[in-house]
Amino acid sequence: MKSSASHESQHNLSDLRREITGLIQNVPDTTIGLKSAIDKISSFFKADAGLIFLLNADTNLLELEAHCHLKTNDKITLSQGHGIPGWVAWHAKPLLIPEVALDNRYRSIRNDTQSQMAAPLLASEGQAIGVIVLESNHVSGFTQDQLKDLSLLTQDTADAILRYWELERLRLKAKQFETLLSAGQTLVSKLEPQALFETLTRDTCRMLGARSCALYIINENRTLKLGAFSGPEDTTPVCDNVTIDSCLIATAVHTHKPVSFVNIQSKEYTDIADLPKDSSLQSVHITPVVYEGEIFGVLAVYVDKIHRFANDEKRICSSLAGLGAVALQNARLYNRVFQSEESLRKNERLTMLGLLTSEIAHEIRNPLTVLKLLHGGLGSDFPHDDPRHTDMRVISEKLDQLEAIVTRVLNFGKAPTSIHSRSLLSEIVEDTIVLVRLKLAQSNVKLSFTPSVKKLVVDVHKGQIQQVLLNLIINAMQAMPAGGIITITSADEKKESGAVATLHVSDSGTGIPEAIKDRIFDSFLSGRPDGTGLGLAIAKRVLQSHYGDITLTSTGPKGTTFLIYLPLVK
Repeated sequence: MKSSASHESQHNLSDLRREITGLIQNVPDTTIGLKSAIDKISSFFKADAGLIFLLNADTNLLELEAHCHLKTNDKITLSQGHGIPGWVAWHAKPLLIPEVALDNRYRSIRNDTQSQMAAPLLASEGQAIGVIVLESNHVSGFTQDQLKDLSLLTQDTADAILRYWELERLRLKAKQFETLLSAGQTLVSKLEPQALFETLTRDTCRMLGARSCALYIINENRTLKLGAFSGPEDTTPVCDNVTIDSCLIATAVHTHKPVSFVNIQSKEYTDIADLPKDSSLQSVHITPVVYEGEIFGVLAVYVDKIHRFANDEKRICSSLAGLGAVALQNARLYNRVFQSEESLRKNERLTMLGLLTSEIAHEIRNPLTVLKLLHGGLGSDFPHDDPRHTDMRVISEKLDQLEAIVTRVLNFGKAPTSIHSRSLLSEIVEDTIVLVRLKLAQSNVKLSFTPSVKKLVVDVHKGQIQQVLLNLIINAMQAMPAGGIITITSADEKKESGAVATLHVSDSGTGIPEAIKDRIFDSFLSGRPDGTGLGLAIAKRVLQSHYGDITLTSTGPKGTTFLIYLPLVK
């Protein structure tokens, strides 16, 4: 009979071991699974109470995670080495106490306990991640055989917990990776620095489940200002224009490396200027925002518990800080491009104004020359004392004055030849593409340049030729509001006047309206409501002044192509 009972007990133990694994792994929360597990284990050993403690890696304390038949809702914690659970966790060994009153290691949790047995929940490295404790209201309520059985159950429980944690960790990493991609796409689309700062702190706070997150910007004079803050409004730190060395972020700024502080509520952090006004904050991780060696600021993540930031969390902070740095640099470059584009527009108007002034001066000069010639033959038959001699002298002086003004205007309009230089046409095109690369990315336009196999050398004013190309590229982008493709190819050709370099500039836009395509190089003619009508006219004049030209070779619903040619240097 004894053998039969022992066999039945072992059979029930095997069933319970399988059941415990399923209870923990097949629930959305380990707390629920552990509560069911301790109920089953306590019932199997006919214990009067059961407790499961898990080790908190941040505080290094054993915390009561689940229990049965324990009349308390208090949060019970034990240090490793204290009490029977603490001793078992510290030594990673099971322990049977037949009579707790005789063991000075015992710490009372319930008044009726007379005997106890406990077994550690062990990780694969042999370190305890927790303890299962069973209590009896009777002296010698448990046996050594039962302790061995409990050790088997705790090992199954530990394995199930570790697998659950690993699965949760993988799920969290997958979610964080997905969120990181989304955050990256959002960040690089922000062109206003303030919108970028607010998005960065909000996404960081959400991804890490933090209490609050702050982005501190470093000024040129090495002082600090708050760029953005995500968290309770009444806890926003006030730290504008404080020196870096009086702030918690100083270490990260000086070393350009992340740094963590586990307990910022201790006395030494009382007067730190950059800490949020939130007494619930316990730990912070600070990550420098660096781009190509230049530090823009720091990203500080605050949590409301004692927490040692894991490597995965640190990597996420570094990734977000890196994305923020790149996005901020992009925003600055975009701003420069917009300013450059506005400057180009102003330069177009000034250039056109200069050309018109030169044309007007040239047209005035011809009739002025005729007037001077006719004036020279007048007055010779006037008497010596005739007052009209004075009138003729004044008229002559004013004609000379007008001629001097016209000459100055015409001379001012001439570009000095010294600013012309020999350049590779491919380098001019490539440098121009660099100027608009960010604008192209923003407009969802792809640009490809296929240079000639031969090196095409031209004698030109590089800035003016770049202006011509910029006008064509910007016009092409505006003809493709939903994005598209711009292709530029260079080659060499033979003309009657000699060898020339050619550039074909094509786009996949909607084409030039039929009504104006024959007059697109006329001044002040534009197909856009916001256009000046000067871009192509100036391009034409610039190229003709270089003994080259620009023509429209094709246009239609599938795109437009312009042909530019310039004389090659012999």
